[in-house]
Amino acid sequence: MSKPKGKNTEAYLRMYRQMVRIRTFEDNANQLYLSAKMPGLTHMYSGEEAVAVGICEALEKTDHITSTHRGHGHCIAKGAEFKEMFCELLGKEEGYCRGKGGSMHIADQKNGNLGANAIVGGSAGIATGAALSAKQLGKKDVAVCFFGDGALGQGLLYEVMNMAALWKLPVIYACENNLYGEYTRVTEMAAGELLTRAKPFGIECFEVDGQNVLEVNALAERLVARARNGEGPFFVVLNTYRFNGHHVGDIDRTYYRSKQEEQEWKEKRDPITVLGNWLAKEKVANDKELAAIRDEVKADAEAAVRYALDAPYPPASEVDMHVYAA
Repeated sequence: MSKPKGKNTEAYLRMYRQMVRIRTFEDNANQLYLSAKMPGLTHMYSGEEAVAVGICEALEKTDHITSTHRGHGHCIAKGAEFKEMFCELLGKEEGYCRGKGGSMHIADQKNGNLGANAIVGGSAGIATGAALSAKQLGKKDVAVCFFGDGALGQGLLYEVMNMAALWKLPVIYACENNLYGEYTRVTEMAAGELLTRAKPFGIECFEVDGQNVLEVNALAERLVARARNGEGPFFVVLNTYRFNGHHVGDIDRTYYRSKQEEQEWKEKRDPITVLGNWLAKEKVANDKELAAIRDEVKADAEAAVRYALDAPYPPASEVDMHVYAA
């Protein structure tokens, strides 16, 4: 990795810290599930941290993102705090959605996160709508739609990309290609090249190493600036890898991918290690300083978990609050 222009030590260390925060959050969420303290499932983002952080570091607080069922990383990268996130996972009143959204529907609208979505590709229309709203209101806000490779089989995505291209909306469609749609290789469920999916609409398409946060961030900054200038939309394939199973209950994965494959990605392509090695090589931070960041984040997460476990549940009187009917 070459040293990007315009970056300072604070920016590099912030990206490192954010990736560590995501990994640490997921480790704790997994333990909460395994110890039967968290209701429902969760889908871990470990291994894909460079995607969320690289893109969200290029955004302003007023910019919007939409997320997926594997959305904790996006939420944290956009500015969410541990306490409120753990409270949400545990169904507590102080959670971002007052404990009613849970892992797959977590949202943080104060920081521009319009929410995760358990429906594959379900947030594509929301992100495109946010971009349309910004343009109609004369704002310079940008929207980013995070989605997995599996969403490329959903018609909604193509419908909204068509509209975004016609109306030149400030939206970036970020395809997180982690090589598997649940338990099926992308090469077995998606014909042709992923990168070409948006080209028929006249949308500019890009591909980047999703394990390299500096490369992701450099591309994101260029595209965000262009989108603000009315040059959108854009489509990006970010090649990445989930270190864990499709969800926390997906323990034995040998029937669809090998342990050797997983080990190689963890040893050679861990985005946190990749950036950490670069920071040490460029003398931005030494091993001791990076370890101090990891220790601080670990302590913060443990304190947030303790807080969330003791936090109150919402009162029963809220059962019909935030429920809408036509």
